[in-house]
Amino acid sequence: MRVRLATPDDGAACAAIYGPYVAETAISFETTPPTPDDMAARIARTIERTPWVVVEVDGVVRAYAYGTRHRERAAYDWTVETTVYVDRAFARHGLGRAAMAAVVAILRAQGAHLLVAGVTLPNPGSVRLHESLGYRPIGEFEAIGWKRGGWHGVAWYALEIGARDAAPAPLVPLPALDASALEQALAQGQSTVAS
Repeated sequence: MRVRLATPDDGAACAAIYGPYVAETAISFETTPPTPDDMAARIARTIERTPWVVVEVDGVVRAYAYGTRHRERAAYDWTVETTVYVDRAFARHGLGRAAMAAVVAILRAQGAHLLVAGVTLPNPGSVRLHESLGYRPIGEFEAIGWKRGGWHGVAWYALEIGARDAAPAPLVPLPALDASALEQALAQGQSTVAS
């Protein structure tokens, strides 16, 4: 298994993982699965600022996680929304945890302060994953989304990874992050797979 940064070339693999969640579940509130080109564009846009990580098994991408801007207003610059998806055939093998551990470590190195994640309920696997990484529940939007013939709530989780400094330094964009810091962060995800 290998944990690494994604590139737009991973668009097809990530779309293949994500598509069934869109088409067959309410876990994602999207209703049309993105194409490989759509996913490649999302990866390219994300890695301009924050990480998108993939986990390979025998050279094939089987999981991914990423962080994106939570809101556009400047005061939110240090808050990052995280997301994780695992090929359903590889669920419960620690791949989601490995991807998320690497994303958290990279965001910490970048100077992020707060990570947030929305989990469509019920989703006990995602709840366990986030709580195992230290995320804590902070609230729920009940019946916020309609999909697959019903209303679904979203529970929100948060992980504070930065100090509450009086004046935080700007978030370091992913391309400007020190190479050794990036390597160490990816190694944290890799060690999660190995353990």
